[in-house]
Amino acid sequence: MTRYARDYFAKLKATIDLMDFAEIDNCVGVIERAWREGRQILTLGNGGSAMTAIHYITDWSKMISNQNDKPFYGRTLLDNIGMLTAYANDVSYADIFSEQLKHTATKGDVVIAISGSGNSENVVRAVRLANAMGCETIGLCGFNGGQLRQLAKHTIWVDIDDMQICEDLHAIFGHIVMQRLCGGITDTMPGCRRSLSGASTEAK
Repeated sequence: MTRYARDYFAKLKATIDLMDFAEIDNCVGVIERAWREGRQILTLGNGGSAMTAIHYITDWSKMISNQNDKPFYGRTLLDNIGMLTAYANDVSYADIFSEQLKHTATKGDVVIAISGSGNSENVVRAVRLANAMGCETIGLCGFNGGQLRQLAKHTIWVDIDDMQICEDLHAIFGHIVMQRLCGGITDTMPGCRRSLSGASTEAK
């Protein structure tokens, strides 16, 4: 009998135990302050990290705005394929994010950069520029953290040489932010279901 699922989840659990929870809470606070001040939150990344960056803005823009009277000004630098290919073709792929930041970000905005290795050149250039513009920068990385861990003003580092585990935990950060800004982490526990009245009951 194979143990693929059990082994994977065991590795994920062990990695979670190594996470710096204060670091995560700090980054949640950076995003919350920016939201309350009416700042923009911008996300970027490549490959799987690009999908995570898009997922953040999908969840946050819809759910946070729905749960609060205050709008959430979220933007990803990945959803305009025309813009991305124009900069990649006319300037360079290494500049697809930094070129967009020049005319979208302002001082005090939050730029969230995601890179498993921490060394994607277009991510690194974007964070350097965002820092110079006076933005708050959050870097989510794995492995040894790469350049991103050193450059970003705030970091969430997943200390494992496994891209899939890194991506899992980067995605979880987005859900933590969403629940926090929607009113707090829910008290629902595993094995319980919420009744229509809102009370928790044990699952049958």
